[in-house]
Amino acid sequence: MTTERTAGADFAGLGLDPKHFPGWDVRALQLTDAADVAAAMAASQLHDTGEVAIEEADILGDWHRPSFDVGASTVGVFTAEGELAAYAEYPGHDRYDATVEPDHRGRGLGTALVRWVCARAGAAGAKIVGMPVPQGSTGEQLLRGLGFAERWTSWSLRLPAHVRLPQLQLPEGHRIKNATSAHDRHAAYDVIEDAFLEWSDREKDPYADFAAQTYERPGFADWHMRVVCRDTADGESVVGAAFSIIDTNSGALFVDRLAVRVDARGQGFARALLADVFSIGLDRGATGCELSTDSRTGALGLYTGLGMEVTNTWVNLAASLRPRIGSDAAPG
Repeated sequence: MTTERTAGADFAGLGLDPKHFPGWDVRALQLTDAADVAAAMAASQLHDTGEVAIEEADILGDWHRPSFDVGASTVGVFTAEGELAAYAEYPGHDRYDATVEPDHRGRGLGTALVRWVCARAGAAGAKIVGMPVPQGSTGEQLLRGLGFAERWTSWSLRLPAHVRLPQLQLPEGHRIKNATSAHDRHAAYDVIEDAFLEWSDREKDPYADFAAQTYERPGFADWHMRVVCRDTADGESVVGAAFSIIDTNSGALFVDRLAVRVDARGQGFARALLADVFSIGLDRGATGCELSTDSRTGALGLYTGLGMEVTNTWVNLAASLRPRIGSDAAPG
């Protein structure tokens, strides 16, 4: 008799027959697996879209959120040689992330990960859960075949190399600067989170979670968070914010988050922030300027009007969850 964990028990938990995966292992992930997860996602993105838009710092930023329990929220499937073949994570709310390495597709791993995610989301009380997948990809085909429905469309955009956005003159009493003080960093968090919550059905993320993905993200520099400040009787008020990074894959500047406070919209602050961060990125050697948006925001026309071009299209597909006895859940 032995108490050693068997691969069969783990595979049974995913609904897979271990006889078809000799020597493979299934386990919860650890922080030390972040590089392997990034590599697996990069391989999938390259296969499905022709480019890579993920790096290890993205994974580490997400996993270092105080609200995220890596061991309880992730699962990885490893080959007999120790390669990460597939992974999934469910951080809560209505979203998950998952991928299957292109060389290991067609073996039921994707379906198994969906089953795992839906069970955890249902147990957490979620009524719906989904993720973005490249339009026309095998991931889209899989999820639609499992009954997932489209929620919204998102687009990756790039500014052509020959296009430069002119710097805009801000109204008197306004300026753009780095968010370096605790006040400005908290204010940028409020502006960005409040704007995103206008079209996102979730609770406001804690500041510590936001900081893990921005100010504490590996490689962060002060210029990565730029804010529009307005003079007030009490000092300054942040009315707009943009968080950007230099993508280590392409070398392009990527605007990860952009928002303007609701009472300051219609004054050109979003365009001014874009022109500002694009200029800074190019001055620092960026190979181009990129961002993404989705159909919930209504901002696609703003970006294409500035000369940006769509490079990839993604669809967010989600499953409505129906409860099952034993706190299990499945698409319904």
